[in-house]
Amino acid sequence: MAVTAYIMVKANTGDADRLLSDIAGIDGVVDAHVVAGDVDIIAKIEVDSPADVKDIAANQIQQTDGVEDTETYISMS
Repeated sequence: MAVTAYIMVKANTGDADRLLSDIAGIDGVVDAHVVAGDVDIIAKIEVDSPADVKDIAANQIQQTDGVEDTETYISMS
């Protein structure tokens, strides 16, 4: 069963547009948008396991230059 999660990304000032392209190119990211509000980008991921969610959030997105912080929400349905 696939796992769907949403990753909220807070970008350093001026980096959101560049980061959108970087994040959208990560394997498992199926959609990503620059948004207005407390976060700058919301990325939707669909992967095989919760471990894959952690890998994308912690090891790929959070390590991208220009990312200030992330929050991850796993869909329950």
